[in-house]
Amino acid sequence: MAAVYRASVDVHRDVTPWVRRQLLALDAARYGDRELSARIATVSVEDVEAEPWRVLWSTGAQSDPHFQMNPSGHTGGLDTVVTTFADGRPVVVTGSGDQTVRVRDLETGQPVGGPMSDLNGRVWAVATEVVDGRPYIVTASDWAVLAWDLATRQQTGELPGINGEVWCLGTAVVQGRPCALASDDDVSVRVWDLASGEQVGELTGHDDFLMAIDTLVIDDRPHAVGCTSGGTVWHWDLTTGQSVGEPLPGHDGEAWAVATAVVGSRAHAITAGHDATVRVWDLVMGREVSRLVGHEGTVSAVVTAVIGGELRVVTGGSDGTVRLWELAAGRQIGRELVFPAPDHALTVTPEGSLVVGFGGDVAALSPHADPGPTRRLPTAGTAAVWRTR
Repeated sequence: MAAVYRASVDVHRDVTPWVRRQLLALDAARYGDRELSARIATVSVEDVEAEPWRVLWSTGAQSDPHFQMNPSGHTGGLDTVVTTFADGRPVVVTGSGDQTVRVRDLETGQPVGGPMSDLNGRVWAVATEVVDGRPYIVTASDWAVLAWDLATRQQTGELPGINGEVWCLGTAVVQGRPCALASDDDVSVRVWDLASGEQVGELTGHDDFLMAIDTLVIDDRPHAVGCTSGGTVWHWDLTTGQSVGEPLPGHDGEAWAVATAVVGSRAHAITAGHDATVRVWDLVMGREVSRLVGHEGTVSAVVTAVIGGELRVVTGGSDGTVRLWELAAGRQIGRELVFPAPDHALTVTPEGSLVVGFGGDVAALSPHADPGPTRRLPTAGTAAVWRTR
């Protein structure tokens, strides 16, 4: 218990009781004591409701090695996290600056198999797709985009044309073919057929480095939305490779993350950036329609999900908080989750779990009550797992 208390004392000693409750529950999970974590989470705080999330598990890469019970396995900071299925069970896939990809069981947090290495540098992004009925992951690193059969942990090939750092990935089914999308230092966005490993297209028009990309379907056709180092937002038709409408300017500095959603039958993009704002764009009208304001510092992760029948946005960033938003009203729902380190990637599972990456650790939170039907909308994402109450 003393080790748990010391783990984040530099943070929790100067914050409000409800933040202290969050941090101590998280630290208990990082030390592998899930019972203590649950006890802390239920402690009453005057004039504050019970936390809507309970920590399911967390790795403990930053905890005292004499007590560490659930190491992350990674020796570098986490940069990306996604969830998928392997051998019929949900898993968390993380990529790191240590040039490895690791897989954990979503429910227990325990490693599933050994690390995937030989990744040609730091792993900036991971995406998932199904190819010929088999789960695949695609990894983006400093000098390569690689496709992997997740069941066998074997590379199926290096996707051609990459000559620099690749910071983001997308996947989509284009004309019946599962495809991957990525861009490197030469700006162009390449599209590859994952079954054959061949380049089958290219997205054009932009002149800045691509920082994030997401895909969606509009009128039965696959589309992609990307944001760039110059802060602009681009929209492409993946069938033709052509841009749709004019680029959308707005962010002051880099736009770090993007997610997509359909709001009132109209396609929207939600982008986040260096300027501490989250902006909502109507892709049909071609303009910004609202902003989600609350973070202090760069917002580097955003994901959309339908939870309990309602569209929600989840964001995370350099201020070490994760926030839940009601998109239609443009307001934050409940209190933010607070972490002892910045969180730069996250995702929401179909079951309503929240997976967040903070510093060198990954954690999972679960809802204390059934949140109702949950549908994760396409996104990419680093790793802790949480669930809503």
